[in-house]
Amino acid sequence: MGDRYEYGIDFDRVEAIDVHTHVEVDSHGHRAYDDVLVAATSRYFKMTPGVTAGVDAVADHYRQRNTAAVVFTIDARHGMRHAPNSIEDLVAGAARNNDVLIPFGSVDPWQGRHAVHRVHELVRDFGVKGFKFHPSMQAFEPNDRSHYPIYTAIAEAGVPALFHTGQTGMGAGLPGGHRIKLRYSDPMLLDDVAADFPELTIVMAHPAVPWVDAQISIATHKSNVYVDLSGWSPKYFPPQLVHAMTRQLRTKVLFGTDYPYIQMDRWRRDFDTLDVDPAVLPLIYKQNALRVLGLTS
Repeated sequence: MGDRYEYGIDFDRVEAIDVHTHVEVDSHGHRAYDDVLVAATSRYFKMTPGVTAGVDAVADHYRQRNTAAVVFTIDARHGMRHAPNSIEDLVAGAARNNDVLIPFGSVDPWQGRHAVHRVHELVRDFGVKGFKFHPSMQAFEPNDRSHYPIYTAIAEAGVPALFHTGQTGMGAGLPGGHRIKLRYSDPMLLDDVAADFPELTIVMAHPAVPWVDAQISIATHKSNVYVDLSGWSPKYFPPQLVHAMTRQLRTKVLFGTDYPYIQMDRWRRDFDTLDVDPAVLPLIYKQNALRVLGLTS
């Protein structure tokens, strides 16, 4: 067993909780994705080629901004034919930096009973506080009942599941999108999961273009479903989402950036230009996330 994570964050002191940040290289230099995908993603997000932040660098970045961050990688070995960077290494890094970082685990849904065992192991032995899925990269339909034992294990652990929804910058501009299929990330597939697992807290990551109206409807209808606002500069948010997040979704939307693809400073600067009720800001930046993480009722 490796380092086990325990919270060390002063949640009264931090200004915000970013619920969506990536750690895609481990201490051995292994990256989450193959070189072609890394290069294409860097071009799509206009990033400096080859720059991928390790867990300690992410911690320093957020510590300087008095913000906590959920960190994760994606186990998509089946869908992407590439082994992920080490989740154990990520958790150890979060444990070193437990004043700002919150680790989520990831399992490959195609690993069946092993994935269920892995959920139990990552919660029990490593202390992860949630799980991250990317249906398009992992090439699975979230409502396929063969994956339901995984959700049962996560629900039993009392931690949330965060699912990528909508289009993705991963593979954008490559022939065939690097085999990544967008249909797996239709949020309507998660409506089935939310209905069948009312005890499971589900976060739909990103404005789910081109299915934003469906996303808003699901989060409005299901009390156990939330939306994180990562992956897009707020100035490009669909207007119906901006309208909903200060009204029926005011307790259901979460601050998230998609770091390092979207930088926190840019996200907050662009978010400040939106017409958002100031009374909703504490909910979006911190209070809703505390509820999703099970730290408040």
